[in-house]
Amino acid sequence: MNICSCFPVASMKFLFPVWRFSSTRPLLSLSSSSPSRIMSIQNSSSSVSISTSTESKEKNETSPWLIVGLGNPGKKFAATRHNVGFEMVDTIAEAEGISMSSVSFKALFGKGFIGDVPVILAKPQTFMNSSGESVGAIVSYYKIPLKQVLVIFDDMDLPFAKLRLLPKGGHGGHNGMKSVINHFKGNVGFPRLRIGIGRPPGKLDSVAFVLRAFTKQEREELNFTLHDGLEAVRILLLDGFDKCAKFVNSAKKIEQTG
Repeated sequence: MNICSCFPVASMKFLFPVWRFSSTRPLLSLSSSSPSRIMSIQNSSSSVSISTSTESKEKNETSPWLIVGLGNPGKKFAATRHNVGFEMVDTIAEAEGISMSSVSFKALFGKGFIGDVPVILAKPQTFMNSSGESVGAIVSYYKIPLKQVLVIFDDMDLPFAKLRLLPKGGHGGHNGMKSVINHFKGNVGFPRLRIGIGRPPGKLDSVAFVLRAFTKQEREELNFTLHDGLEAVRILLLDGFDKCAKFVNSAKKIEQTG
């Protein structure tokens, strides 16, 4: 469903620092001893130096995770069903103290850590149907493996406030995901977190439905879901996909009381 068109966003050159991890090299004491013992210690020192250097290099080259929330920019679309991806990224940014005030790659852009894992947060400002322009550019520039790209978006095929985590898959008719996959040259091998917004009631047009704001009761329920989504992202980055999928996909739907 083509509900929005793209508008130009000025791209600012943004220097993204390399994450450095330090490691302390063990100190060896070369006390007076026989030449053979001195040679043995020197060989041991050389071996330790090479091992430590290799480990440090691997850590320095750790690729960040890219966490993308899909949505439409501007106040007109804020807090609508189609923008729950944006809301999830905002929730993560606030909880982890990551500023989203920078603009780069046609996206609101932030960088930081979740635990000791480097992350990039992004909210494409291209409008939903052209989200891939932004996401593809970020992935290409930072050479991020697709297995470390998490895309978060709304899904009408899930009950309201239900989360679902998948390791890969198609776009499912979602135009934002369709654009992302197109800019990944058809590669669908990246994780995605779907947030259920339910089906439109009665004969309400689906376009009008996704651009609808939430009721007070829905907002209360969604807030719980966003909290669960935050926990899911932490588990994904720190403990791996399988543990995260178990947490998300086996979670019971929250029931409203009162």
